[in-house]
Parts: sequence; C-alpha cells; structure tokens
Amino acid sequence: MAEIPRKKKPGAHVVFRTYWAYTKQYPGALAAIAVGALLLQVANLTAPLYLKKLFNTLAIAEPSNQTVHALLLILGVVASMWLLDWTSRRIQGFIITSLQSKIMTKLQVDAFDYLLGHSNNFFISNFAGSLTHKIKQFSRSYEIIFDGVIFQFVPTFLFVIGAVTILFLRNHTLGTILGVWSVAFVIFQIYVARLRQPLRVVRAEADTYVTATLADAISNQTTISLFSAGTFERGVFHTVVTDWRQKTMRLWRADEWIWAGFGLFTLGLQVVMMLGAIHFWQQGLLTVGDFVLIQAYLFTTFDRLVGINRELRQFYSALAEAGEMLEIMQLQHEVQDASTAKTLTISRGEIEFKNVSFYFHTDRDILENFNLTLLAGQKVALVGPSGAGKSTITKLLLRFFDVRNGTIHIDGQNISEVTQDSLREMISFVPQEPMLFHRTLMENIRYGKQDATDEEVLAAAKKAHCNEFISNLPDTYNTLVGERGIKLSGGERQRVAIARAILKNSPILVLDEATSSLDSESESLIQDALKVLMEGKTVIVIAHRLSTIMKMDRIIVLEKGCVVADGTHDELLQRGGLYQKLWSIQAGGFIPE
Repeated sequence: MAEIPRKKKPGAHVVFRTYWAYTKQYPGALAAIAVGALLLQVANLTAPLYLKKLFNTLAIAEPSNQTVHALLLILGVVASMWLLDWTSRRIQGFIITSLQSKIMTKLQVDAFDYLLGHSNNFFISNFAGSLTHKIKQFSRSYEIIFDGVIFQFVPTFLFVIGAVTILFLRNHTLGTILGVWSVAFVIFQIYVARLRQPLRVVRAEADTYVTATLADAISNQTTISLFSAGTFERGVFHTVVTDWRQKTMRLWRADEWIWAGFGLFTLGLQVVMMLGAIHFWQQGLLTVGDFVLIQAYLFTTFDRLVGINRELRQFYSALAEAGEMLEIMQLQHEVQDASTAKTLTISRGEIEFKNVSFYFHTDRDILENFNLTLLAGQKVALVGPSGAGKSTITKLLLRFFDVRNGTIHIDGQNISEVTQDSLREMISFVPQEPMLFHRTLMENIRYGKQDATDEEVLAAAKKAHCNEFISNLPDTYNTLVGERGIKLSGGERQRVAIARAILKNSPILVLDEATSSLDSESESLIQDALKVLMEGKTVIVIAHRLSTIMKMDRIIVLEKGCVVADGTHDELLQRGGLYQKLWSIQAGGFIPE
C-alpha cells in the first residue's frame, strides 16, 4: 500500500496558533473574561492590605467603641473584596462554560470534517480507534490549555506582579527578592517542562496506541474467538500497556525529581523572606501587620507558582496530544478537488479509461496503460483471478485513489476535474462486504437518499426483498443493527446495501459481487430486483461466480491489469483461453479465490 507522507509533529506554537484562531472569534467573551481576571486579582491583592491594617490596629489600639468601629469598617472592606472575588469567579465561570463548549464543539466538528476528506488509502493505513482518540483529545486538550491560561497562568502573572509591586513599595529589598525569585522560578519551570516534552510526546503516542490496539481487538472479537486467540491477544495488549507504563514512569519519575527541587527552592525563599522581615521589624521598618501581608502574599504566590508547575504537566501533555490531531489536519488530502472543479452531469453514462496507470507499490503496477470504453447503458462484467485489477478499476472510477497517469472520463468529463461529491452522487456502489451504521434499519436504508420519505424507503426495501426479514423483527424498521450491522446475517446486510442502491437510483451502478452472500432463494429474488435497477443504467459488475453474469452485454476478462478478452459469455467460451478455463473450473465445482 502507498505510504502516507508524514510531517514533523506540530510544535507548541502551531497548537497555540490554531487554538487562538478559534478563540479570537469571540472577542466579547474574551473581554469579559479579561475584566473578570483583573477584578479577581484586585480583590486578592487588596484584601491582605486591609488585613494588615486590621492586625496593626489590634496590635497598637486600646479596646474601645471607636477601635471596634474602625475594625468593623476594615472588615467590611475585606468582606467586600471577598465578595468581589466570588462574584468575578461566578461571572467568569458562566462565560467560560459557554465559550469553551462552543469552541470544543467546533474543534471536534472541524477535525471530523477534515478527517473525512482524507483518502481511502489514509483510512486503511490507520487504526479507527486511534483516529477516534485523536479527535477527542484535540477537543479535550483545548479545555486543558484554556483552563491553564485563564485559571493559572494569567491570574498568577497578575497577582505576582501586583504582590511584588506592593512589597517593593513597602520594602525595596523584600520586593526585589520576591520578584527575582518569582521570575527565576517561572523560567526554571518552563525550562524543565520543555525538557520533559519529548517524554510527554512519546507517552501520548503510547497512549494513543493503547486505545487503537484495544479498539482493534474489540472490533475483531469474533475473529479472536474463532481462532481461540484470547491468550495471544491478552499478550499483545499486555505488551502494549507495559510499553505505555514504562514511558509513563519515565515521565512521572522526572516530574517527581523536579517537584523535589521546587520544594527546596520554595522552602529557601520562605526562610529568607521571614529572616529579612524579622531584621527590618527589628529596625522598626516593618509592623506586625506587614508580617501578615508578607505571609499572605508569600503563601498565595507559592500556591500559584506551584500550581503552575502542576498545570504545566497537564499543559504540555495536552500540547503533545493536540499535536497528534494537528499532524493529521496539516497532512494534505491525498485526493482533492481541483480549484476549478465543476459538478458532474451525466446525460448518457459512457465511461472511458484512457492510458490509465496505477500502482500501490512502486515495484509492481496494477494497471499500466489500461484502456477500456463502456458504452452508455451497457451491462459489463469484470472477471479474472485475484489481483487482476477488477476492484482497483472501480475504486479509481469512484476516485478513492487518483490515477498515476492517464485519465478517466464519464460522458467526456475528466473525473479529476469534477467534484468528488458530484462524481459519487452519480454512482451507486454495492460492495461485496457492506458495512452498516449502528443505527436503525430505516436510517441505514435511507442513507442512499438522505431526504427520502418513509414510503420511498419502504418501496426500496421491498424491491430488494428486505421487507421479508425486517417485518419479522420486533421493532421492524426501528431495529438497531449493531456495529457494522453485526446483528444481521451476511445476506441481510447485502440486501440492505442493495436497497440503498435502489433508493439512490444513480445513472451508473457498480456491483462488487453483490449477490455473493445470498442464499439461492434470495439470490433469485434479488436478481429480478437488479434487472429492474439496471434498466437504463451503465452497469459494472465484478464477479467471481461466473454463473451470475452470463447475461451481461459484455464480459471483460482481466489478467495482471490487462484486458485479455472481451465479449459475451458464449463468445468467450468459444474462443477458449482464460475465461473458458475459469468456467470449466467452476462448472466442475471448484470456485477459485
């Protein structure tokens, strides 16, 4: 399979730039949050100043009505600051709740939308569980980063600036010590956090792989049971989780050593500040109230700065996890609409492959200078051994992949010059193994035409002979079919897929062994329905079972990506060759892969 090109993982600045592009769309909410943050720090800085006055008054004043009155006034100011703090937090909380929910929703929708634009090659090269995890983490990481900035980094910056300024005005030496220590502490935290970032990236990748492995095993539970591979799969999962544990432990041990250093750093400052305060109090430069002020500012500063360290752990983990989804969103779509792409219009339904070359691996071509013309309204079957290129032809027609060389035309229009949606809207495709959504039967059939009425859905279901088994279900058309339609038999899933195609009613129909999962009775009924469905359409049928395509207008025999025979069933049998050989094998009771 062709390799998906990989870019260098996006750095922190790319994550910030992306998240900011979403956030700045709400300037009113941001302004309100900023005002709330400012008022919060005003309250947090002002309250200790009045507590200082309160303790100074208690220390020097004699108990009297006048003193009590003064104390009550001071307490009133402190209480008003506490109330301002509470009010600002509540207003901020409601605004942030609304803002975050909007942006997180948009992030998930945009990530999902871009993900769907990737090619078939991308999806068959990635774990579904891994992609699911990355989309969820992309949104969740925004919440972590936004909360870190709003509730930790900005408040801490404002408070420390205010505290240092107030202490500096009261005592230059103590203010300078706190200021220098705070700057050094923050720089050191950022430095060690960046040193740890590679460990976080590795751990994020390991976490995603655990999710992917788990999802892969769960979705293949039946296969695990059939091969009695429970012990083997437990071993695989244990290996993956053990790898995650080892990478997590390396990160957490680094965190613990850093926390130990921070603790000593903080302890040293507290001792120095209190020794300095005692010295200046001894000289009559500080009061008892100043001790309260210093302690209040010190404890809050410590709490905020240590909180930043805790937050940085989650912050950088969020950056690493957001980078995983951004890597996908920065990856160019392998199959894209041209900037001048038009809407495909079909009047006849003629299909032409002109000198088409295609390969998955550079050392082995699947198609090389392939030419084939299907006239409008023709019913054409593609047959040949596995690897001959039958399915590749239909995937190129649907533009799941782009041709390496050559062109494909429908009614003279180059399919690379029309929109992918309009192209696929004109083609009804019934795969060999249809996958259904874990939704109701009504919703699954209606997928062929999303705006179809219930009556149209029911009519299509009857033509595909779905109604027989659906009407016997307890919830009939409201029955949930399970993940990928697992609650239905293979034949029932196939009939639902055919009902979708009938409902879609596109001018071009592609059937990839569409009746292979049906029992003989159902196949007979479906063949009648398909005759009606094929009327007036250009039809391509991929068939291994040659008995199902005997009445096709043309049978194209492929081998190693080349057309080796072209004709009706009778004509090909008369000529001999590969088709006659395949027919003889099947008539003898053995159907090759």
